[in-house]
Amino acid sequence: MPGDEASAAAPAPPARAERFIWLTARVLEQRRFAYHFLGGEADAVDTALGSYLGADGGYGHALDPDLRGPLSQPLHTAHALRILDGLGRCAGQRIERLCRHLTRISTPEGALPLAVAVPHGHPSAPWHQVCDDPPGELVTTGPVVGVLHRNRIWDAWLFRATEFCWDRVETLRQAHPYEVQGAVSFLDGVPDRARAAAAADRLGRLVRERRLAVLDPDRREEYPLSPGYAPGERLFPYDYARRPESLARSWFTDEEMRRSLEFLAAEQQPDGGWPVHRRAWAPGGTLERRPIATIEALLTLRAYGWPLG
Repeated sequence: MPGDEASAAAPAPPARAERFIWLTARVLEQRRFAYHFLGGEADAVDTALGSYLGADGGYGHALDPDLRGPLSQPLHTAHALRILDGLGRCAGQRIERLCRHLTRISTPEGALPLAVAVPHGHPSAPWHQVCDDPPGELVTTGPVVGVLHRNRIWDAWLFRATEFCWDRVETLRQAHPYEVQGAVSFLDGVPDRARAAAAADRLGRLVRERRLAVLDPDRREEYPLSPGYAPGERLFPYDYARRPESLARSWFTDEEMRRSLEFLAAEQQPDGGWPVHRRAWAPGGTLERRPIATIEALLTLRAYGWPLG
């Protein structure tokens, strides 16, 4: 595997991806790319992200391209926190207001639903069913709780949400790949590291038994698709272990990880961007998501010391 997983030297700016970003990305993704790969300012990213912030303390305005309209949604919050975490700015009054917002929209068990009902029926992807009494989901709650814990945020909302995540993670018997991603995000951030390691070990065995990760990219069509997923919407080791220090890294051998990263690097398209394997459902959805996918691919490859293009 090129480079050293533990400490990768900073590579040259990814020229092909840079051109793709300038041609296609929203201002937020342009600013994120500049910050992570071109020495840009964190303030510029923060300002761009602020345009998605609502008066209720949550995030909206299609920050996650699958949920349209101006109103705050949990998926937008998870995305915003990931961006702030990457800036080292997950703290302060903004996070306090956000936690109050999360308290208001949580289910009775203290968890976040996939989407909350909105009064004007703004469009959303068909796989994000909006109902009046949605259940709590690990897909949304896990990443939010994990990031807040990793940044040593303490709020009353976190106690119940953390217990929800522990209960879901430690009792999972059937899972789909995005739910496992949510579990990993939680386990990578939660303070009880011994308990997290034990839960991750069990979860990794489940992933391998259920074939929820493509371990051989050359035979990816032989791996099962989860119900409702698009053709080709399969997850790979790098989707679970986005960084080498993730607990999910231990689920895969060095060779499995090398093959998956090689496949990820080869997924870069002639225009410099990475593809999106979800179903296309709205004119702007895929267009907006490709720059996001491109930045995430580059961040993962760089974390493992892989050459960028």
